[in-house]
Amino acid sequence: MAAAATGPQPEPIRFFGTTWVKHDGGYALRRAGAALGSLAAAVMGAYLLRLAYEGLEIGNVGPFLSISVVVLFAVASSIAFAKTWESFTRRSAPSSDEAALKGLKTIGFIGSLIAYFLRCLAEAPGERLHRAEYERATAEFARRSRSRTGNPAARRPKRRK
Repeated sequence: MAAAATGPQPEPIRFFGTTWVKHDGGYALRRAGAALGSLAAAVMGAYLLRLAYEGLEIGNVGPFLSISVVVLFAVASSIAFAKTWESFTRRSAPSSDEAALKGLKTIGFIGSLIAYFLRCLAEAPGERLHRAEYERATAEFARRSRSRTGNPAARRPKRRK
């Protein structure tokens, strides 16, 4: 037997589940943990990149390659930051260039981690987008369920005047 429709269910957010709806279930602690975790990962990543750069210096590859590597990671990180930040406020179109930028976002992982850290300071990353979609779906469900009262087949036909 089918259960009665209970309305739309909130979409879970990574690391937060559905605690973002009512800010319960350790939501504040999760936000703090996600912020600290992403900041620690960004610092560790920057340290590893520094070690890689020092390896280039020890290998005496020349100034052109050393500068090129620094510029590559700086540009990739800034693009990754911008795209990650943008993904918190709107969904990308299915035919967008997100798949093509996946490699660039991987190279610029520090930018993505910093965007995640900064968003965690205000809300769960993507919470505003998910909340707007959830409230829109809830309002639509309420509107549709209000307009349906009774069995339309059992109604009497309207009289013509």
